[in-house]
Amino acid sequence: MAVATYTKTGTKATSAAKLDKNVFGVVVSNHELLKSAYVAYQANGRQNLARTKTRGLVSGGGKKPWKQKGTGRARFGSSRNPIWRGGGIAFGPTGNENYRDKLNVKSKRRAITQALSVAADADKIKIIEALVSSEGKTKDMVKFLSKIEATGTILCVVSQKDTAEERSIQNIAKAKIVSAKYLNVFDILNADTIIITQKALTIISEWLVPNMKATAKPTEGGAL
Repeated sequence: MAVATYTKTGTKATSAAKLDKNVFGVVVSNHELLKSAYVAYQANGRQNLARTKTRGLVSGGGKKPWKQKGTGRARFGSSRNPIWRGGGIAFGPTGNENYRDKLNVKSKRRAITQALSVAADADKIKIIEALVSSEGKTKDMVKFLSKIEATGTILCVVSQKDTAEERSIQNIAKAKIVSAKYLNVFDILNADTIIITQKALTIISEWLVPNMKATAKPTEGGAL
């Protein structure tokens, strides 16, 4: 699979880079796996901040509203009962809930290859020689992205994040930079343009498709 390739200055390279079909050419037959990986990423990034007060935490309500008998009304011991206005909340969030969702490593890698294959099929991937930003200036990065025609939500994948690169991209709206081994389904599916450096491309292939070829062992007694 060949894809548009650019030099570090933004000019189009003479030869196009080839994508590994085991990573970028996978047939997406299991959409439920993609959905599970997408939802798991959101769940694992969720902050558990919601907390409500039970009747024991709400201030007031220490005095019995009215005497136990003789009024003709229902018995109540506190005005902070959950069924009263201003009372505590029954069965509300306490801040101890666990929303994390776990996906095993094999399924996670498979989902990422499927997401990358969907992106490659939609012609969203661009390969660059390197992402260079020595001074870390945003205007230089904007010019570079414009030169290679990167539009919409942009995801830059590098072998390892650099301080200057991060500084040059962090102020660009809808642009994000990630290391190759921190790729996730959420960012891939939400990106309109995915820019991958040559080094990151090699790391992605080695990470997602480890060498599974077993070395042949010679049989005892020699070849038959």
